[in-house]
Amino acid sequence: MQKQWFVLHTLTGQEHKVRESIKRRLKQEEMEEFIEDVIIPTEKVSEVKKGVRSTITRKFFPGYVLANMALYDEKYQISEKLWFFIKETPGIIGFIGGEKPVPLKPEEVDVILHQVEEKREKVKPKVVFEPGETVKITDGPFLNFQRSRGGSGSAPRQVEGVGGDFWKVGSGGIGILAGGEVLTPQGAGMTWS
Repeated sequence: MQKQWFVLHTLTGQEHKVRESIKRRLKQEEMEEFIEDVIIPTEKVSEVKKGVRSTITRKFFPGYVLANMALYDEKYQISEKLWFFIKETPGIIGFIGGEKPVPLKPEEVDVILHQVEEKREKVKPKVVFEPGETVKITDGPFLNFQRSRGGSGSAPRQVEGVGGDFWKVGSGGIGILAGGEVLTPQGAGMTWS
């Protein structure tokens, strides 16, 4: 039996429970030969809330789980045993593709798995500001200030400020460049949207 990657639609927020349920039930119901792996593509992102920096794990596809399984036999008929095993898993809504699920193309799987590997340990900012985007400070001493980010994609990410100052946007968030000194959200008690 050839294993292929399929997308399972789950209840949002139930992805981890679905994966753990499938893995636990594999041995109980002797289904190891049908399912090789179940993954939830994620990345680590950094965010600042109320002046406190934290790193969280964000799902690439909330509400979906990828499973490498032998859903079809050699005659391209759906394995009823596996079909009902998946459909009866708590938290699963169904397969993407309905009654005749279509497997992901190998190129698509390669791209997703490459993204997962690439972003496994690398923490990126939760919010990335693009040139021309408006940033509004929502808390702290610069409450309700709004400015647009200037510069090109390769230039340092800065947002136009007041009186020649710049709002510097970086992996640590955003801060104010005032006389060469960067006032960060943590130091200035700022948050933004």
